[in-house]
Parts: sequence; C-alpha cells; structure tokens
Amino acid sequence: MIRLGERICGRESFTAKALGILPSYSTYRETYALLQESRGWSRERLEAYQLQALARLLDHAYANVPYYRRVFDERGLVPEDIQTLRDLERLPFLTREDLQNNLADLKATNYPETAFEYVTTGGSTGIPVGFYYEKGASRAREWAFMKTQWDRVGYRFGDKCVVLRGYIVGSAKDEVYWKKTLFGRWLLMSSHHMTEETLPAYIDRIRRFKPRFIQGYPSTAAALARYMVDHRVAPFPTVKAVLCGSENLYPWQRSLLEEAFGCRVFSWYGNSEQTVLAGECEESTHYHIFPEYGIVELIGRDGRPVEGPGAMGEVVATNLTNFVCPLIRYRTMDLATAAQGPCTCGRNYPLLERVEGRVQDFIVTGKGELLSGITMNIDTDAFDNVKQFQFYQEKVGEVILNVVRKPGFSDLDAEYLYHEVSRSCGDDVVVTIRYVDSIPLTARGKYRYFVQSLPIRFGEREPTKSENIPSDISA
Repeated sequence: MIRLGERICGRESFTAKALGILPSYSTYRETYALLQESRGWSRERLEAYQLQALARLLDHAYANVPYYRRVFDERGLVPEDIQTLRDLERLPFLTREDLQNNLADLKATNYPETAFEYVTTGGSTGIPVGFYYEKGASRAREWAFMKTQWDRVGYRFGDKCVVLRGYIVGSAKDEVYWKKTLFGRWLLMSSHHMTEETLPAYIDRIRRFKPRFIQGYPSTAAALARYMVDHRVAPFPTVKAVLCGSENLYPWQRSLLEEAFGCRVFSWYGNSEQTVLAGECEESTHYHIFPEYGIVELIGRDGRPVEGPGAMGEVVATNLTNFVCPLIRYRTMDLATAAQGPCTCGRNYPLLERVEGRVQDFIVTGKGELLSGITMNIDTDAFDNVKQFQFYQEKVGEVILNVVRKPGFSDLDAEYLYHEVSRSCGDDVVVTIRYVDSIPLTARGKYRYFVQSLPIRFGEREPTKSENIPSDISA
C-alpha cells in the first residue's frame, strides 16, 4: 500500500503518473506536506498565512496582470493598501461576465504561453466561462487538497474505489459499462447506461470488485442507491464510505445513500475555477473551508458581508495559488450558510453549515423570494412511487414538477405528491405535476433536480408575479 509522504521508489512515481501530475509531483508533495502541518495551526496562524499569501498574490497581480493593474489604478490603490482580510472589500467583485470579457488581460505576462492550460466550466449556472490553470501545477495542488480531504475517512492510494461520475464507458452492444484504471484500483462506471435493466449488472460488478470507497456525483450514486433500496439489495460489505462532490448533496440524498450503502457519506464543495474548497470532517457534516486554498467571503443581496451562524450569502472567493490567472473576489454564484466554530475535530478552519446550491437551483416564489431545494421536504414518502423527478421553472411563482412514475403509481400517489410538494413550496408557488417518460442527463452525466430558466442572480430582490419580468433578472 502506498501512503502519502512515504518515499517508495518507483511505485509512488507510477501512481503520480497515473493521476496525471508527474510533471509537478514536487508541487503535490510540497502542498500535501503543508496541509499535514497546517491542520494543527491556530486560527491566528492560519490568518497570518492567508495574509502573507494574499500579499504575494496582490503584488504579483499588480505587477504582471493587466486587468488588476487597471483595477488598482482606477481606485487609486496599491497592493500595500490591503493590510487585512477585510480590506479586500476595497477591491471590486470579479463576475463571470468580467472573466469572459477580460480573460486575455487576466493572464499573467511573466509566464510563458506553455504554462497556461485552458479550462472551461460546465455552464450549470447558465454562464459558461473559460479560464486558465497553471499547467501541471494547478491539478497537482488540487489533488493534494483532495487527498487531504479523503484522508479524513481513511482513504489511501492503494484502496479500491468505484467511480460514479459523468463518464461514458462501454456500450449497450457489449453490455459492459465500466473499465478499470489507476492500475486496477479504480473502477470507472458509466453514468449514461444506468437503467432498471442494467443496474443488476452494475451491482454484481461492484460486489465482485470489492471496493473500499464509492466516489461519485450525488445524483448518480443516488440512482444506484434508489434501485438497491427499492429491490432490497444488501449493502456492499467492503465499502467504508461514499465520497460525494461536484454537485450539491441534499439531505434526502444523504439519507438514501446511507440507507443503501450502510456507511458514512462524506461530501465536499468546490468549483472548477479552483477558488474555494471545503469538505466535511470525521466528526461533523459541516464543510471545513481550506484557508490554505483561498479566502472565502459570504455576501448578502446588498453586496455587503454577512456574518454569524445561520447567515446565508453568496460565496465570494479568492484563490491563493493560481498566479497564471488570478481570480480575486470571484462571485461563484453559489449560496452557503455560515456555521458556528470551531469544530470538535480540532481544525481551526472556517465552517459552512451547508451549501445551499447554485443560484440557478433556487425557485423564485410569487413574492420574489428564493426557495432552496435544501429546505424542501423532498425526502417525504410521497416520492416512494416516483422513479425520477425534476423541478422546472420558467415563470415567477410557478413551478413544474416533472415526474417519471413507477408502475404502481396511482391517483392517490398523485394527490399525496401534489399536497406534499405544494406544502413545501408554500403559498407563493403554484405547482403543476407533469408526467414524462424520462429525464435526460446533462452533457456531463449529471441528473439535475432543478432546471431554472429564469436568469437569477443573487442581488436585489427578484420581481414578483404581479410585476413585469425583464429579460434578465439581476442585481
């Protein structure tokens, strides 16, 4: 078994190569070593580290990034004016539109062109954008942080892991929907072929593979879990934990996964832009924000900071490690709720009680308020005879619930489902149930439980049902 930090000639290098980080393996090792040390630091030392890293970033951005030179000059500022984390408020937010319109000027001029790796988001917020990683180094650092998160539930490089993400593997012709990778340690399973007919084969293959962990999108893992619960399939005895990421994990999904797999469900939160990373720990389901990764602010609909346990705001994040394309005070369009700290695990990291989801995952009520799927009673037994569902909104105060029925779905089920969903949505949302044959996956192999066609932004209140609806609902 290969453990991080151990110098095992040959095999450790092969592992790094398989993960695609060999060119910057030294970056990986340095980052991982830092995280092993800093997890025991005091809150004051962590903040001092952030301030030092921020000073380096701002000095670099002012000297080498045209966009930020303009930002500072237009405001009559220099990097030395930012002396505290709160001083960041003197700089403007960076929106996705800013990133789209100024990408060329966000590239650091002191790096060769070969250092830039162009990356794009999936566009789940309705605004797909491109940006740059530092080739090799950014992904190496990311893996060091992810490995540190997975360490909390006992993951080791030698462990077998089933991966249920957005992969397309195999074909219906061959009836093989998976393949091994990472020297046989990971079993990648296709999310695009998971049906009532094929899932028994998936289950049989997983049981024979004997994984210690399942890694996946919550929605993809939930599809497998739902089948197992419905057909009374026993949990996989070797699985120690389910590692969920890249999507919001709803309470009803956590309950379903725990029931089906009989183990701990561990979730983390991050984004493709690599501006924020947070994960649960051994002792709680609060998201621990990595302060070594970036600086996180929560802002309210007035653009001002929100503070204190239970305060919800948009996540605004500053990455501290990407110097080729700095993203400073980046508006993620994700909403989260702050938690009271510190955690009993002993880490002095800032905490999020929960991640509410993308702004585009909220329903706009008739009063112009935003309704999160986290707060809705989706885990009610009213969904017992529902195979799949998806909320869809195109008008303020109205929502359509697309439902794929199970064979036993009855008129009583329909009435009960309508009552429960209407009660969860409240009096300011009109619910219409629409029956469909299937709900398609996204291009990245995800199930979207909310499809919001109103271009929402977390800013001033949204228009009410009685008001004229502009073409763009924004701050």
